[in-house]
Formats: sequence, structure tokens, C-alpha cells
Amino acid sequence: MTRHEDKEAAVRRLLDTPHPPVPRDLAARAAARGARRLRRARGVRRALWVLGVIAALAFLVWASAVHPWEAPPAGTTPPLEGW
Repeated sequence: MTRHEDKEAAVRRLLDTPHPPVPRDLAARAAARGARRLRRARGVRRALWVLGVIAALAFLVWASAVHPWEAPPAGTTPPLEGW
């Protein structure tokens, strides 16, 4: 027998045995757990959006107050030439 046939025979032996009992409320518990995970994911996503908006607003306020795109004022005046 090849390795593939050995695996296939092992799977067939497992499937021929009686199946283990499944709890009656398994589907309800799985649905509740999935709903809980979805609520948590939605909450995390909303929190990240709020933090992103707050960060963008903070950056806009800072940039409008500091004007980082302008050159800083010179410490001395440039030499006057051409007079």
C-alpha cells in the first residue's frame, strides 16, 4: 500500500465508527459566540475610527497654529547690496 492509501484507509476506519454525541445547544452557543465576536470587532473598529479622527483634528489644529510649512524667521537681516 502507498502512503495515500494508508491515509485513506485510516480515514475510512474513523468514519465507520459511531459518531460522538453533539450537545443540543451547540448551534445556539456558536451563534451567541459569533454575535459577541462581531459586536467586539465592531466596537474596536469604531474606536479606531474615533481615534483616527481625533488624531487628524489634533494635527489640523497644531498645523494651523504652528504653520510648519513656512520658513523660520532669520536670526539676522541679510546684507544690503546694490546701494
